[in-house]
Amino acid sequence: MNYNSTIRYSILIALAATVSSCGSTASDNENVAGTDTAANVNSGKDTKAQNVFYSIPSPIETTSLLKAAGAKYNASYLNPIENVSKYSTAASRALNLGIYGSDLSFTSIFDQTQESMLYLRCTNKLATSLGISGAFDESTTSRIESNLENRDSLLTIISDSYWNADSYLKENGQPGVSALIIAGGWIEGLYIATKIAGDTKNADIVTRIGEQKLSLDNLVALLESYKSSNDGVNDMYNQFSELKKIYDTIPAKPSETTTSTDKKSGVTTIGNNSSYILTPEQLKAITDKANQIRNKIIQ
Repeated sequence: MNYNSTIRYSILIALAATVSSCGSTASDNENVAGTDTAANVNSGKDTKAQNVFYSIPSPIETTSLLKAAGAKYNASYLNPIENVSKYSTAASRALNLGIYGSDLSFTSIFDQTQESMLYLRCTNKLATSLGISGAFDESTTSRIESNLENRDSLLTIISDSYWNADSYLKENGQPGVSALIIAGGWIEGLYIATKIAGDTKNADIVTRIGEQKLSLDNLVALLESYKSSNDGVNDMYNQFSELKKIYDTIPAKPSETTTSTDKKSGVTTIGNNSSYILTPEQLKAITDKANQIRNKIIQ
């Protein structure tokens, strides 16, 4: 496994779970086959997971946003690599696989080659312990690298890889583990964003934190789907539900309605996205809660 694999894991682990992330399984007793596009998946869990994915910025968007905000690389934001040996349960391994995946993305964004290799080893160790290392073969690397700026293609690639991982997990009797992977990756992303917002006071970062309300809604719904079959998922469902209560206090501010017509199909699309403006008090509440959840996971 070489350094280029950091690109793969940045997306496949930090976001991966994101796609079908979280147990986008049809049922716990089915043997799910791979699929070429997320559009072929009809279960409610897949729809929720897909919604989470689309509400999270792409790696290219994230990189641009961080650099524009004047963010600097800060290793103290990350889960120390020494902690990897502490995670002995399936739940803690899955959650911290997501955590380390997000940390790997962060080191990659700032071209921290040595750090990226260390975090890659952490993700690989946890993936292996969960029995899913074989889901991310080397052929995935070139596909990821060729489609970094094409979200639809990335969605397809991640979906393919996820289904392989999901099959491994189900065969080993671990329903809901995928949900924990994405939960870990999501909360680490939010945690790092709040750290950067605190350091830079950048309004765009704060706005992006508010916009995570949409992905959190879907993530909580996804965790709820598995809480009765997995104690680890149930605990995270309760934790993320408390965070959701804070986000629910943020009113949506509708933006101007836009209309566009596709010249080839003649189809007209009407859009009206909402933005979420945080007060200093709401930002502090989100920051405190994200810190609490994240630190509970990595301890």
